[in-house]
Amino acid sequence: MEKTCYLDNEIIALVDCNNFYASCERVFNPRLQNIPVAVLSNNDGCIVSRSNEIKALGVPMGAPGFKYEAMIRKAGGVLLSSNYSLYGDMSARVMEVLQEFSPEFEQYSIDEAFMRLTGMQIRDWEAWAKDMRRKVLRWTGIPVSIGISNSKTLAKVANHHSKRHAGFHNVLAILSETRREEALKRTKVGDIWGIGRQYEKFLKQHGIENALEFSRADLGFIRKYMTIVGEKTALELRGFSVIDLEELPPPKKSILTSKSFGSLISDLNQLEEAVCEYATRCTEKLREQNSLAGSLMVFLGTNRYRKGPQYNNSLTATLFPPTAYTPQIIRQSLELLREIWLPGFEYKKAGVMLSGIIAEEDAPLSFLEKSYLDDERSDLMKAIDSLNRSMGRDTVRYAGSGIKRDWEMKRELLSPRYTTNWKDLPKVK
Repeated sequence: MEKTCYLDNEIIALVDCNNFYASCERVFNPRLQNIPVAVLSNNDGCIVSRSNEIKALGVPMGAPGFKYEAMIRKAGGVLLSSNYSLYGDMSARVMEVLQEFSPEFEQYSIDEAFMRLTGMQIRDWEAWAKDMRRKVLRWTGIPVSIGISNSKTLAKVANHHSKRHAGFHNVLAILSETRREEALKRTKVGDIWGIGRQYEKFLKQHGIENALEFSRADLGFIRKYMTIVGEKTALELRGFSVIDLEELPPPKKSILTSKSFGSLISDLNQLEEAVCEYATRCTEKLREQNSLAGSLMVFLGTNRYRKGPQYNNSLTATLFPPTAYTPQIIRQSLELLREIWLPGFEYKKAGVMLSGIIAEEDAPLSFLEKSYLDDERSDLMKAIDSLNRSMGRDTVRYAGSGIKRDWEMKRELLSPRYTTNWKDLPKVK
């Protein structure tokens, strides 16, 4: 395959926040510095973020919190509930800072972003990245690691090694052939971005143990068994940029909101409150991407890990014309819930999913039903969204989602929402 078919002169950076949830907690609580900090998943279940001190104790990612709680506390550490409001706001702050350093930017996840640096007149990329890292830390309090190379996949490799070798000080540029080969040789095939467990097992069976061997494998073989995605990964590891930045993420084809309850629920009224809340969140996300939904599904289920009778069910309804009007979606969600609910069971989880999603400009015409976009319903939603954006989430909320909300997930170790709640603002003594 000809080299000239692919871009081989790109400069891509991957910026990754270090131990993001734990780092967010430390920004407003200096007492957490230099002690073991672990953040727990929904309902205070498994460990989903670990400070370096937690890692040094040998606590694995995803481990049940209760299993390691005594050991962590004995070492002077703490366990905290996930504070999603804080993490989301801190993520937005970090991303806002990063965008000042590059005109082309893609937020890949809550704590990662790709930046295209091609064309920038920089002599020393590592010095430039260290300066950016210092500014992000000074302006947000969040430490980051930065990997720079000629493709997104190689930038991932550079970022991976920047965090694992103290001598790099969380910054590594792989822009020479010598560095590329050495870094790929030290990267296990299972650590390559996009290589899952099944592909890792398959590749090892064919004698491919590291990223360098994968990059040198026959492209026809890779495409046959790993599709075009695998072939693109191999080309990226060779130094060709074939996976472009998505500066605007593509609209979601389905939107799901679902959480496990803080305790088992048998009362229909509490289930209705939860489903009302989930329908609201789904529809907010739908309007954020200027889309309409043509299908709605509601599901609920018991705890399959408990002994005794189990019950899981779901039901789907068509939305025509497609809509993003929250009251309508709440109403139909509750109708579906009442049809699938059975008394006598204790439910662990429920959820709402919107699908059949189309862009607003593609909304079909109907002689029987007036489109949500053409009347006061659309204006009402815009007004509510605007108020909630400017005044804070749930400033205007639907009564159907309840007030006591006993069904909400358990977060007994929750830190204050320092940046998103007036009552939790840090106080200077």
